Amino acid sequence: MRRRTPTTKFILSLLIFSLLPLSLLARPFVLVLSQEEFKDVPSDEAPAVDPESAEWDDFGDSDAGKSEEELDPGSWRQIFEPDSTFSTTTAEPSTELEALYYSGVGKMMSAVTSAEVRLMEEAAGEIEAAAESGYPAAQSVLGFLWGIGLLRERSKSKAFLYHHFASEGGNMQSKMALAYTYTRQDMFEKAVKLYAELAEVAVNSFLISKDSPVIEPVRLHNGAEENKEALRKSKGEEDEDFQILEYQAQKGNAGAMYKVGLFYYFGLRGLRRDHTKALSWFLKAVEKGEPRSMELLGEIYARGAGVERNYTKALEWLTLASKQHLYSAYNGMGYLYVKGYGVDKKNYTKAKEYFEKAADNDEVGGHYNLGVMYLKGIGVKRDVKLACKFFIVAANHGQPKAFYQLAKIFHIGVGFKKNIPLATALYKLVAERGPWSSLSRWALESYLKGDVGKAFMLYSRMAEMGYEVAQSNAAWILDKYGERSMCMGESGFCTDAERHQHAHSLWWQASEQGNEHAALLIGDAYYYGRGTIRDYERAAEAYMHAKSQSNAQAMFNLGYMHEHGQGLPFDLHLAKRYYDEALQHDPAAKLPVTLALASLWVRKNYDGSLLVHVIDSLPEVYPKLEAWVEEVLLEEGNATILTLFACLLTVLYLRERQRRQVVAVPGEVAQPNHPNELDVPAPI
Repeated sequence: MRRRTPTTKFILSLLIFSLLPLSLLARPFVLVLSQEEFKDVPSDEAPAVDPESAEWDDFGDSDAGKSEEELDPGSWRQIFEPDSTFSTTTAEPSTELEALYYSGVGKMMSAVTSAEVRLMEEAAGEIEAAAESGYPAAQSVLGFLWGIGLLRERSKSKAFLYHHFASEGGNMQSKMALAYTYTRQDMFEKAVKLYAELAEVAVNSFLISKDSPVIEPVRLHNGAEENKEALRKSKGEEDEDFQILEYQAQKGNAGAMYKVGLFYYFGLRGLRRDHTKALSWFLKAVEKGEPRSMELLGEIYARGAGVERNYTKALEWLTLASKQHLYSAYNGMGYLYVKGYGVDKKNYTKAKEYFEKAADNDEVGGHYNLGVMYLKGIGVKRDVKLACKFFIVAANHGQPKAFYQLAKIFHIGVGFKKNIPLATALYKLVAERGPWSSLSRWALESYLKGDVGKAFMLYSRMAEMGYEVAQSNAAWILDKYGERSMCMGESGFCTDAERHQHAHSLWWQASEQGNEHAALLIGDAYYYGRGTIRDYERAAEAYMHAKSQSNAQAMFNLGYMHEHGQGLPFDLHLAKRYYDEALQHDPAAKLPVTLALASLWVRKNYDGSLLVHVIDSLPEVYPKLEAWVEEVLLEEGNATILTLFACLLTVLYLRERQRRQVVAVPGEVAQPNHPNELDVPAPI
């Protein structure tokens, strides 16, 4: 990048938010924009944008009345949520091909639960028959089967071909898979078109007045161990905390009523979304004057979620909420005036006033909506740069629709110079919140019920679509559960080699997307030869990848490899540098780093001595010692005997101590024995 003078330097930082543990996820994505990224185009000379064009209809709701099955054709909701209140389609399949497809998917899920290879063969046959007859959803699933090599030789080319056919037929999940494939190959021009379409579908499901809660896929592990705390909070109605909250709501606590309604409306903490229950709890809460429920009732009536759509009632509820100083409600009111819903006619001036009230009270939705008005020139003079600044403020606070708007800006080159890779990344963030993300909820529900095979299958489907958390979860299930993962390969259940290879591929994909723990595990696999041939050079490459994501363990490992010349040149100076870096990034590494630096000092000053040989032998001795402790000392029977023996020694010691005190002559003061003396009383 060219050097800029202080007078022209203009830095804007955009932090894309994350609710997942930073130790396990990519580092926060930071967008740094300079004045050079801005186009020096006067607002009145900027490319014209039709305010009514669908491409820029950011206040639009063209998909608001569609069910999730319509937005995500071939959705597995009919299998996992057959009684869902979100479905507007009939329970019975409308065509023979659709019936064949859902029969195949249903059998596929049953097969991984019951561990029946024959049933999986029947499922694959039905899916293949529907796919060959041109049913897009079946073509998508068949592409998935080719991609993971389930009962067939793995073929990326055939997977791509079937996903292409399905995508052409309108299947959204195949579009996600193709977009991710293109992104991995740096084919951003193709990826951005698909992600733009997917993001548009996703963004139309967001709320009109306030931000939707961020519902990210739950990470099953926090490294080597199960993420028990996150899983505990995802048990839905069985969660003890939720049961306490529901009890409080039943006893008339207005705040609890609102929270229970919110959980049901969005499907939070493992609950199944239920608009009917949500509406019931919100109505009970507003009877007690709870303002946040008023706002969501306005949202429900505006969207027709579980009730007949009624914009007039929506405006009434939003107005009541705003009078209770709930400033985010102004966004919904402004939206209705922009669209002319529930009011006499469109009124851009009034809409702008409401958006400004929201923005003035730190509601990020207000900044976003003002950005749209200035970008499109709705009721104001068009000002692209000002619009971009509003969007950046909103995005900096995690407003997903602002990510979408910035993605379009960088995609088309309005206000900023065109940046296709950045547009692709921003579109992807939004697209991953589309209706197809329901797969994550079903996978988690299956895992919590102990159906590991079904959870693995669902996470694998999401992994193919580019979800990093799903890639990590699927890989972890393979490593932790082994045969219980119900992984199926080319000719039945996965062999150990197939399972290790599959896990390795998933970890690698997750590491590409910034999962430092995944890169570390890949390095360990190559270093120790777990599921692959031992290869120190490839281990070093993986550790370098994790190190680039500021992983302290990877830095320590690189220092160790330099110290011993394993996969990297023997270099004690570089070893010390890496050890020091590990300590700088993680203070908890103080003890191992101190020991490693001590080892370096010994190696430097006493090279070739017995002490150095002892230090070098420790990596071989320690696993044997650890195995001996686990297999011998900690074996149930031996542990009991050792405990009893320790207790016996303690009793004998205490009895001997008591005997010595009794033997002492009355009136004498017992003196401590000196070294090498027998137990003889000292003279008076």
